Amino acid sequence: MMQIDILTLFPEMFTGVLGTSILNKAAEKSAVQYNVVNFRDFADNKHATVDDYPYGGGAGMVLKPQPIFDAVAFLKKKAESKKPRVILLCPQGERYDQRKAEQLAQEEHLIFICGHYEGYDERIRENIVTDEISIGDYVLTGGELGAMVVIDSVVRLLPEVLGNQESHMKDSFSTGLLEHPHYTRPADFRGLKVPEVLLSGNHKLIEEWRNKEALRRTFLRRPDLLDKIELTPDQQKWLSEIKKEYE
Repeated sequence: MMQIDILTLFPEMFTGVLGTSILNKAAEKSAVQYNVVNFRDFADNKHATVDDYPYGGGAGMVLKPQPIFDAVAFLKKKAESKKPRVILLCPQGERYDQRKAEQLAQEEHLIFICGHYEGYDERIRENIVTDEISIGDYVLTGGELGAMVVIDSVVRLLPEVLGNQESHMKDSFSTGLLEHPHYTRPADFRGLKVPEVLLSGNHKLIEEWRNKEALRRTFLRRPDLLDKIELTPDQQKWLSEIKKEYE
């Protein structure tokens, strides 16, 4: 079972997210255990202050190292975890992607640090953090929403969480390509019809169509992804055909 600890100043933000849908079902199946901690509780001063003015001056407040250091140490000891991944949500971190999600899904213990204010004392980064993650090139008011995104993408990859274990294996980005289009009943909706091949019952042709359409969608929407994967001979042939269609 994966242990996920979340350090935040706003624990209530996680109530709905962790208590519904797939994330809640994962906990019910004992695939994961969540623990949301207000790191203000670890402040060592009577006012429970967790931030202070930056040395050298400047705008904003900076999170102090002491509450974070002590909270992480407590969680490590409580879980008897030797090497948890300690993840700092930060605009300066590495850009998050599916490969990183798959990597984190192999871990037994994740600790997320959700900051607020202007930033973190640098000693937090240098001494207790193993991963700095950014979910995009923009700035949020805090790390909570970023942590929710990462947790959702990781938990759905855990064994037995999704109803169909093949679901995540064919997700967009897991194969290196965007996912193919999907259709469901009715076959004819107000004159808008499902591609005939999907109604044929020929599984080989259906799989070929899906692979080709995944390639088409990637070429049209995210051509940069094609530079990062090695295409099979069939994919190379299909890609040439697709490119000719748009010349």
